[in-house]
Amino acid sequence: MIEEKLELIRPGQIRTRYSPSPTGALHLGGVRTALFNFLFARKNLGKFILRIEDTDVERSKKQYEKGILESLKWLSINWDEGPIAVAQNQKSKIKNQKFIGEYGPYRQSERLDIYTKYLKKLLNEDKVYYCFCSKEDLEAEKQYQISIGIAPHYSGKCADLAKSTVKKYLKKKKPATIRLRVPLKIIEFEDEIRGKIKFDSSLMGDIIIAKDFTHPLYNFACAIDDYEMKITNVIRGEDILSNTPKQILLQEILGFPHPKYAHIPLIFGTDGSKLSKRHGAKSILEYKKEGYLPEAIVNFIAFLGWNPGDEREIFSLNALIRDFSLKKIQKAPAIFNPTKLDFLNGFYIRQKPIEKLTNLCLPYLIADDLITAVFKTRQYPPAYGGIEISQKYKISQTKEEISFDFLKKIIAVEQERLKKISEITELADFFFKDKLNYEKKLLQWKNMSDKEIKSSFDRIIKTLSKIKDEDFNRETLEKILLPEAEKFAKEIGRVGDLSADSAFVAEATSAKEAALAKADRGYLLWPFRVALTGKKATAGPFEIAEILGKKKVLKRIIRAHNILCARPST
Repeated sequence: MIEEKLELIRPGQIRTRYSPSPTGALHLGGVRTALFNFLFARKNLGKFILRIEDTDVERSKKQYEKGILESLKWLSINWDEGPIAVAQNQKSKIKNQKFIGEYGPYRQSERLDIYTKYLKKLLNEDKVYYCFCSKEDLEAEKQYQISIGIAPHYSGKCADLAKSTVKKYLKKKKPATIRLRVPLKIIEFEDEIRGKIKFDSSLMGDIIIAKDFTHPLYNFACAIDDYEMKITNVIRGEDILSNTPKQILLQEILGFPHPKYAHIPLIFGTDGSKLSKRHGAKSILEYKKEGYLPEAIVNFIAFLGWNPGDEREIFSLNALIRDFSLKKIQKAPAIFNPTKLDFLNGFYIRQKPIEKLTNLCLPYLIADDLITAVFKTRQYPPAYGGIEISQKYKISQTKEEISFDFLKKIIAVEQERLKKISEITELADFFFKDKLNYEKKLLQWKNMSDKEIKSSFDRIIKTLSKIKDEDFNRETLEKILLPEAEKFAKEIGRVGDLSADSAFVAEATSAKEAALAKADRGYLLWPFRVALTGKKATAGPFEIAEILGKKKVLKRIIRAHNILCARPST
């Protein structure tokens, strides 16, 4: 019988599974388990199965299951078999079908008849028994064992109750659980990551495997499902290692082959303690809401315990499938570094085509009421009475109508500075404001006097007014204002101090340019940039000015001049 079942595990027939409990939001640790199982299956041309372990009726919630499915789908960790709700976005061809795969259903709550069948079999073979011990009795027994220095385990008090007594208790509906008769032996298995592992079954006692016929517990249901679904490899967290010998025992008693096991390391914070919210860890959907990209999350998570064995850090999902190996998973705890996640997210943001990135930024701009979406219709073509629908956008404060192409220019300017998509509203809000509010002290570059700042504004207004509207672009502004900034600095005697002027000193390509660069351009360009943005750190002033346009630029400089004079603008 066992030999026949062992044939289920054949080369090229790898079947892995991720089996979350829908009792909370999906976090990094759970996704890492799903990802490693997915990568291992894909690398070996096998199948990746999603199984929902929802036997904890009190704590399992449908909204948590929905969040798990949504998170995995967003990360492109697509399952071959599992719940049909979102599995690879496929639609069922059979009405009311709840899953995709040959071995479903894939929710444990829908598999109770399967567990009942095996439970009855074990009862008939006297391999399990009813336990009527109360919680109070069990707790007292546990405390006593601890007090005399032995590992807490069930004493076996109900193991040899007379059948008549059991029958009487059940008839009276006395609360009971069902325990496995655990044989005394050394349980030994080869872990794919940790090597040979041994457990002494005498330390665990007779374990509870079900509350009753309709309430199986984790280890029992898991052992049966892994067999019924033909799972060949179980890759899961080290924190579940203590359950493995229990499941192996159940597999042996039921006559099942056991899959290969690999227990991946825990994830710690930078302080060396187990990862938690205080380390900045969030649920996957929270990361999504904050503007992290799925490719960055996958890349980051893959390196929590695994590495390719060289200096490479950037991996697409396909590259991970190609290079993934259990042999490259470390035994030591992985360290969660949020700075590394931000770096990766910034990198992937910079790789995004500007049109896609703008579409990703739109919901944040709209949610912060910087813009609103406006749909317009017109008859097209007129002869046929058709309707053409176009989408525009309106700046909430000014009511000015803008196009998607205009938004693309804004996003392009900020793309290099974004670490998270959600930061777009903070970085670019000045583009959508009618009036900027800032302290006049911010207009000061180094130790500029108010008189010097006013002079810089006068110079800029005079210079910009001469530029034609059609020539008001980054190239023209840079060509005109850079030399003007150097002249201004020399006129006010600000020459030679470049320690804080790196943002405005262009790369010198000739001896003449190098000599001019000694003038501190910041005395003209810093007040100019602050007047346009109201911020200390922004993208370059010439790019910003081009997007705002000549009229708005002059209006903001005049307002900055008025702020400096402490009188309201007109």
